[in-house]
Amino acid sequence: MRRTALLTSALLFSITAHGQPQSEEIAPPGLPEPDLPTAGPQDQEAIEPEVTIIRRQDRTVEEYRINNQLYMIKVTPRKGVPYYLMDSDGDGSLETRRNELDPHLLVPSWIIFSW
Repeated sequence: MRRTALLTSALLFSITAHGQPQSEEIAPPGLPEPDLPTAGPQDQEAIEPEVTIIRRQDRTVEEYRINNQLYMIKVTPRKGVPYYLMDSDGDGSLETRRNELDPHLLVPSWIIFSW
């Protein structure tokens, strides 16, 4: 008896809830636009790397520089897959090597000892 009364009341509540008109989505109030600083002369120009292409018999080397600082080298062998040498921390040493065979491979590089 209790179970029947409970099921009947649950059914009535679900029918009345389903029969009510759906309320329209209320959009959240708009946020005020933040004040952006005006762009200076440097901000207007996009920073593009300077690329130097060196062609050799067995490979093509592309050196990428920004402000005369070498940050990446792309080596494309005549036969094979191109690979990249990158300066990951800005010290001028190209310690990271990546290729297109496994672009998601990140080799851990920790400084264990320095003096």
